[in-house]
Amino acid sequence: MHTAELALSLLLVVIIVVSLLSNVLVLICFLYNAEIRKQVPGLFILNLTFCNLLLSASSMPLTLFGVLSNAHPGGHIFCQVVGFLDTFLTTNSMLSMAALSIDRWVAVVFPLSYHSRIRHRDAVIALAYTWVHSLSFSVVAACLSWVGYHQLYASCTLCNGRAVNAKTQFAIYTVVQHSLTFLLVSVVLCVTYLKVLKVARFHCKRIDVITMQTLVLLVDIHPSVRQRCLEEQKRRRQRATRKISTFIGTFVICFTPYVITRIVELFVTEPFNPNWGVLCKSLAYSKAACDPFVYSLLRHQYRKTCSDIINRLLKRSSPNGSGHHENIITL
Repeated sequence: MHTAELALSLLLVVIIVVSLLSNVLVLICFLYNAEIRKQVPGLFILNLTFCNLLLSASSMPLTLFGVLSNAHPGGHIFCQVVGFLDTFLTTNSMLSMAALSIDRWVAVVFPLSYHSRIRHRDAVIALAYTWVHSLSFSVVAACLSWVGYHQLYASCTLCNGRAVNAKTQFAIYTVVQHSLTFLLVSVVLCVTYLKVLKVARFHCKRIDVITMQTLVLLVDIHPSVRQRCLEEQKRRRQRATRKISTFIGTFVICFTPYVITRIVELFVTEPFNPNWGVLCKSLAYSKAACDPFVYSLLRHQYRKTCSDIINRLLKRSSPNGSGHHENIITL
């Protein structure tokens, strides 16, 4: 095994382990905290976690096997099933991210009417659309035998037909699929989160004005306190920009190389380096490992829930623990 293949194998192992552990932790928090289950975004996060877990347990290990053995993982029917799941779960997870971004946009731009605009019924309808959208592309690919083992990505995924007409149809299918998933979600993420950032900066500016007016009135304030207030203003502005950049940046960095390679390989005759194909696929997989931290585990509510679970486990294991557990209070 060459150094590049060994490095890619280690990368896949890390992605699989982190993805499984982090998504299971999100699922535990969802089941443990009743307040999270009551929130509308919790449904989108649950659907995203479900997709990431299945992808981590089905497609990722087979890609690792393909890299290590340079061989077809399993039989033809088995590979078709895994390829169907790969297409369905990847598409579904992208649309779930778009739904989360729309939810955040409504919550920030229309805070007073959020609960009347976004209800659980609306979330269920949105999730139903993501499933129908994802199933439609997956079923079409499966019915036309466009799923199987792709040597470039060492994965059971979408692959080209052999006949000229089939290749033309497959090219049209691939362009339409990525346009209605990756490109559509990219536009939704950019539009919604940039509007959220605009509103956040507006509120930060208002807070800064009030803070500066207060500092002017407090003539006897200590210089160190004044400096800390100014530093907090700067951190507040940077925090909003950093969060929005994380939402958009992780999506673009993880999926763009894979999507571009998919489109380019339709129109070129020279084969790509297999290591590049596996790297692109691994980057796409890494989004499943990033999502739990981007959308859940770094939020105060999930951190509080994780801390509460750990404390409860420690109390249970302690011989002096009373075993009494208080309800979670989420902010």
